[in-house]
Order: sequence, then structure tokens, then C-alpha cells
Amino acid sequence: MIASVALVGVTAVWGYTFLVVQDAIARMAVMDFLAWRFVVASVVMIALRPTCLRNVTRLELLRGVGLGTILGLGYIAQTYGLRYTSAAISGFITGMFVVLTPVMSWILLRRKTNRNTWMVVALATVGLALLSLNGWSVGIGELLTLGCAVFFAIHIVGLGEWSSQYEPYAFSLLQIGTVAVISLIAAIPEGIAVPPDPGVWKVVGITGVLATAVAFFVQTWAQSLVSPTRAAVVMTGEPVFAGLFAVVIGGSQLTLRTLGGAACILAAMFIINLKSGRSVTRLKT
Repeated sequence: MIASVALVGVTAVWGYTFLVVQDAIARMAVMDFLAWRFVVASVVMIALRPTCLRNVTRLELLRGVGLGTILGLGYIAQTYGLRYTSAAISGFITGMFVVLTPVMSWILLRRKTNRNTWMVVALATVGLALLSLNGWSVGIGELLTLGCAVFFAIHIVGLGEWSSQYEPYAFSLLQIGTVAVISLIAAIPEGIAVPPDPGVWKVVGITGVLATAVAFFVQTWAQSLVSPTRAAVVMTGEPVFAGLFAVVIGGSQLTLRTLGGAACILAAMFIINLKSGRSVTRLKT
């Protein structure tokens, strides 16, 4: 029970970050923000366990960097997408990583996907269309966020294949550190700017410490106590919290069409988790 409540807390933090990140990147370059966020997260994790990388093997390093690169691309797409779409819609589209995971598993690993799964994917696609289509066009924000969901799904598939072979804290630090390095390299050409005001520093702290370092630690601990299916179902609450915070705090308007699209995606996420019983393990916004 305590572990499930802890996971709900993590998803609430992740959902809240959609709103605060959108505000922060309106005042700071996307890559600068991501660089500060993941450097802070890396420093916190190293401070908590300074010797955790001591026994990392070369293969673990390569796999950690590879997954970290995929994760970094996901965060970059998600954060840029937030410049062009609302926090509520971004949260729901990002949540499609849960539905896309079996699709990526079939594409990358040739694992069979049954008819029920494809029906769920179709349901999620209808939801995405309701959320993002404007006439016959799709906005750049929605496309970038969908790309983020694809990268997150690939990341989950990789974790499913490799994470059990390594100590999870060190393996995750390798990935978070990789995102930090990618963000720093991407930010260097235009100069790495310091957060411009206390408000942005606050967001860097929330996302770096709470939404990345602490949230990862809580998620890892909680998933050692609850079943993968229960953990996955609990974590599908992330887009719900994103939409809730966007409406209550951000003043966003949810139309019937938006609510219908969100309902389709949520239904798809719950169905696929309840039917597949697969582990969904992710580092998040």
C-alpha cells in the first residue's frame, strides 16, 4: 500500500512538471534548461551514492549511454513540444509511451503482438487525433511530443532487455548523466545560459531533484515491492495529473473534444497494462 501511494506521488510530481517546465522554457532556451536539470539530477545522485559507478563494466557503460541517448532525444522532443502545445495535451500524448511500447517491442525484437493490443493502439490513435488534429493538419508541438512518446517506448524496451542484468542505481545514473552531457553539448554553440530568475531556478530544482533524482529513487524502491502491472497502471496517472494541474493552476480550457481524446488514450493505457502484465519502468519528466 505504501509503495503504491509513493508511486502516485511520483506521477503527481511528473504531471506537475508539464506545467512548470512550459513556463520555464518561455524564459530560457530549451537546451540550457535541460542541461541544468540533468546536471543537477546527476550531481544529486552521485552525492547520494559517490561510489555507485565503481564496478560498471564496459558493456554496461555502452548500454547505459545508448539508452541515455534515446532518453535524451525523448526529453528534447518533449520539451521543445511544450513550446507549441498545452501542458494538458503534452501530458496525454506523452502517456502514449505505454501503448507504443508493445509496438516498439514487435518492431525491434520481433515479439508477436496480438489482435487485442492492435485494437488498443487504434483506440489510442483515435484519442491522439481528437487531441491534436486541427482540420487535416497536426501541429508541430503534437508531432514533437508524439516523437517523445516513441523514444520513451524504445527506452522502455531497452530497459526491459537489460536492466535486470545490472545494479539499477548505477545503470540509471549512466543514462541520466548521458542526457546531461547531450544537453550540454547541444547548448554550447549558443552559450550555456544561467537560469534568468529565481522562478526558473525553482523549476530546475523541482525537475532535477524531485522529478528526476528523487522520483527515480522512489520508483525503483516501489517497484521492488509491487507487481509490474500495478506499478504500470499507477503510473498511467501521469497525464491525468498533467491535465488536472493545467486546468486548476494553469487555467487551461478542456473542451469536450479534448476530454474525449484524453479518455481514449487513458482507456488504451489502462487496458494494455491490465492485459499485458508487462513491466513499465521509466525515468520521467
